[in-house]
Amino acid sequence: MNRRPWLSARLKLTISYAGLLLIAGAVLLAVVWVSLLRYVPDNDQGLLGISPNRYLLVRMFTPAAATALAFLLVFGILGGWLLAGRMLAPLTRIADAARLAASGSLAHRIRLGGPGDEFRELADVFDTMLERLESHVGEQQRFAANASHELRTPLAISQAILDVARNDPTYERGELIERLRTVNTRAIDLTEALLLLSHSDRRNFTREPVDLSLIAEEAAETLLPLAEQRRITLAVTGEAAHAAGSAALLLRMVTNLVQNAIVHNLPAGGTVTVHTEPRRYASVLRVENTGCPLPPELVPTLTEPFQRGTERVRTDEHAGVGLGLAIVHSIVGAHDGMLELAPRPAGGLVATVRLPAHR
Repeated sequence: MNRRPWLSARLKLTISYAGLLLIAGAVLLAVVWVSLLRYVPDNDQGLLGISPNRYLLVRMFTPAAATALAFLLVFGILGGWLLAGRMLAPLTRIADAARLAASGSLAHRIRLGGPGDEFRELADVFDTMLERLESHVGEQQRFAANASHELRTPLAISQAILDVARNDPTYERGELIERLRTVNTRAIDLTEALLLLSHSDRRNFTREPVDLSLIAEEAAETLLPLAEQRRITLAVTGEAAHAAGSAALLLRMVTNLVQNAIVHNLPAGGTVTVHTEPRRYASVLRVENTGCPLPPELVPTLTEPFQRGTERVRTDEHAGVGLGLAIVHSIVGAHDGMLELAPRPAGGLVATVRLPAHR
């Protein structure tokens, strides 16, 4: 953006310092002049009606006052220029960091030292912004790479199946259609999950009162056949817990948590417990399941897109697309809430969602 050249901030501060010093010096000289006039005797009138004593005082005081004002002006300009440069040096460092960030370099940090003044606070805020921006850009790059890989996989499988069918005239048509249908369904599920993740990140939804206990019961009722198929005991307990948000997104959040708890469980005889309770300032939803012990270093990665973890990869029809907990994390963040994942000592996972209470 082109702007017409104007005085720099340093020059403006210099002029302000010099002007203020010059005015203060002039006022001080005026006070001295008035004081001298009060104590100089007014003897016989001389030429032009001026007392000889006061005329002599004027002849002596005026050159000295002019010299003092000239010295104050020069000193004010030089001192003001140096002082303004010293004061604006942190802004120069911040501006340099902003230029580097604008050019695409987000790894630079200001790390301004010195006392905790306004410039230090501004630099710290800017460093925090750069850190979060760098992290966000890195996540987006990894997400784009992983999404491209995940979307490429079903397309490559479809291409391979079609090539085999084209080169083998005896290939059974029914088997071809069924395999293509399975691959196409997985691609559609992945695309819908990506769209939902993008929708929840934008926060462009209408907020309305929602009872998490009713949402939990609806999700459990939907997934009860899957739990029975896997011989998993599914239970919903707790009280009404009211929050404000999108009922559809919160239902998807709870459904993903419960489905994740069912799928990643013991082969048989496992349990899944969904509990809701109101707190003073928050509404809490907790999903706890049995299962294999989870390494502590694996748990923080579970909410990253496509990061299923080596101990949690499934190859059956409910393997998902690796976005279940990522979608949960995004929906919770869009509702200004908090998601906590903790491994159970006996195996399994405890997922706790805290949303602002709606009164």
